[in-house]
Amino acid sequence: MNASKYTRGYFMPPVKSMKWTEKEYIDHAPMWCSVDLRDGNQALIIPMSLDEKLEFFEKLVKIGFKEIEIGFPAASETEYEFCRALIERNMIPDDVRIQVLTQAREHIIAKTFEALAGCKNAVVHLYNSTSVAQREQVFKKSKEEIIKLAVEGAKLCAEYREKTPGNFIFEYSPESFTGTEPEFALEICNAVIDVWKPTPDNKVIINLPVTVELSMPHVYASQIEYMSDNLHDRENVIISLHPHNDRGCAVADAEMGLLAGGDRVEGTCFGNGERTGNVDIVTLAMNMYSQGVDPELDFSDMQSLVEIYERVTRMKVNERSPYAGRLVFAAFSGSHQDAIAKGMKWREEKDPDHWNVPYLPIDPKDVGREYEADVIRINSQSGKGGIGYIMEQMFGIDMPPKMREHFGYAVKSVSDHSHKELMPSEIKQIFMDRYVNIETDFKIDEAHFAQKNGITASVTVNKNGKIITREAVGNGRLDAVSNAVKDSLDIKYSLITYQEHALETTSQSQAVAYVGIETDNGVFWGAGIKSDIIDASVCALVSAINNSGLVK
Repeated sequence: MNASKYTRGYFMPPVKSMKWTEKEYIDHAPMWCSVDLRDGNQALIIPMSLDEKLEFFEKLVKIGFKEIEIGFPAASETEYEFCRALIERNMIPDDVRIQVLTQAREHIIAKTFEALAGCKNAVVHLYNSTSVAQREQVFKKSKEEIIKLAVEGAKLCAEYREKTPGNFIFEYSPESFTGTEPEFALEICNAVIDVWKPTPDNKVIINLPVTVELSMPHVYASQIEYMSDNLHDRENVIISLHPHNDRGCAVADAEMGLLAGGDRVEGTCFGNGERTGNVDIVTLAMNMYSQGVDPELDFSDMQSLVEIYERVTRMKVNERSPYAGRLVFAAFSGSHQDAIAKGMKWREEKDPDHWNVPYLPIDPKDVGREYEADVIRINSQSGKGGIGYIMEQMFGIDMPPKMREHFGYAVKSVSDHSHKELMPSEIKQIFMDRYVNIETDFKIDEAHFAQKNGITASVTVNKNGKIITREAVGNGRLDAVSNAVKDSLDIKYSLITYQEHALETTSQSQAVAYVGIETDNGVFWGAGIKSDIIDASVCALVSAINNSGLVK
C-alpha cells in the first residue's frame, strides 16, 4: 500500500468557522427528508417494484416524515409512473411534500413538472456538480460555466413553476460540495438564491451534500458554518445536509452539521445508499431521543420498519446496527447482565423520572423490544445475575443467591458444551431437570405433623421400593421431616438454606420452595413445586438430598 498517492481532497473555509464547537448538543429536531425511495433505491441490486415503493412510502408517512424524495421522474418510466401513482391514487397527505430530482436541463425540468401535475405540495430539487474533480475531469467547464448552468436551471424551474398549479418549493444542491472550494460553493449557491428570491412564505432549500466523505466531521461542520454565515437571504434559506458514509462518519457529519447551522437532514432508514450509504436517520433521530429531545419521528414499532425495509430492499439491518439491530440491547457478559438486572430492580423500587440503567442508553421497550427476550441473552459468557433475572422475570423463580450462583454455572456449562445461546425455555428446563421434585434415590410418600414437643413429623420414606417410617421432632415442619429422613436413611447433612414463595399472586397458584444442604462433599440444592407450600418444601429437601448422592 502506497499512501503517498493520496492527499486531502477537501477545502477549509477562508475564515475561521468554529462557533459551532461551543454548542453541547442538538436541542430540537431538524426537518427530515427521507431519500429511501430515490437515493436508497438507486443503490439496490434489485430496485423496488412499484407496489414495494408504495408500501414503503406509506410506512415513511406513518413514521412521521413530512418530506419524502420519491424519484427522478425524467430519468426513467418507472420513476415517472411512481410519481404519477402517488398523485393519482391520492396517497400524499396534505401535510407531506414529495421531492423530485432534476438536472439543470430544460427537457428534464419540463418532464419533471409534467410528472407533478395535480400534486398539491412538492420540492423540486435542482442540482449540478461543482467539485474540482467534476469540473476538470467530467464536465471540462470553468467556474463561470458551471455557475451559468445552475442559474439557467434555476430560471427554468421558476418559469415552469409559474405554469404548473401546485405549491412547489425549490431546492438546490452544489453536488460534490465537500470537494468544492467553499468560496465557489458560496458563490454558486448565492447566484441561485438571487434567481429564486426566497421570502418567508416561499423559502429555498440549499442542500450541502457530503457526496463523497473526504474529511473528519469537524471540517464539514466548519464548511456548513461558513455557508450559513454568508448565504444571501439566510433567514429565508433552509440549509439541508445530505451526508454519505465513505469514512464511516455520516452520523457525526450530520450531528456536527446541525450544530453549525443545518436546518434539515436528507438520509435513509438504516443508511442504505450507494457505496457505504447515506446517513442513517434512525440512528440520528434516536440519538436525539436518548437525550430527551423529541425527534418528531416515531420508531416505537422498530421491528415492523425493519421487516418492511428488509423485504422491499433485499438488504439486511446489521445485528449491531444502533437501536434497530437484533443484538444491540443484548447482554451476554455476566457482569453486564448483573448490572442491568440490578439497574432494572432499582428502577422498580425508586420509580425515577429519567432512564439511567447501566449498559442500556434507552429503554428497549420504547422501540418495541422486550427485556427478557432481547436484553438478557444467555450463553457461556453469562453470569448468575442475568440468568437469575430471566428466571425471575419470565417464570417467577426467585432462587436464593447461592443457589442462583450454582444454577448459573450449570447453565453456562450447558451452553459451553453445546456451543450455542440458550433460550429462556431451555434455561427453565435445566432448572426443572436439575433441581425440581427429584426422586432418583428415595422419595417421601407421606408426612404427617403433630404439635407436641415443638413439631413432630411422622414420615414414610420410600427407598427404591423399601418403605421406612420414622417419627422425629424439629423446630419446624421441615426440620422435623429432615430429622426423620436422617434417621431412616442413616445419613448426615446440615440444612443451611430454606426459602419459599408463591409462583403467582392468584389463589390457584403453585408454591415453590428452595433447600440447600451441606455435606462433607459440599453444598447441594433442590427445589419443589407443588400446590401446597409444605409439600413443596418437603420435595425441595428430597431433591437436595438426592442431588447430594448421600443415599446409597
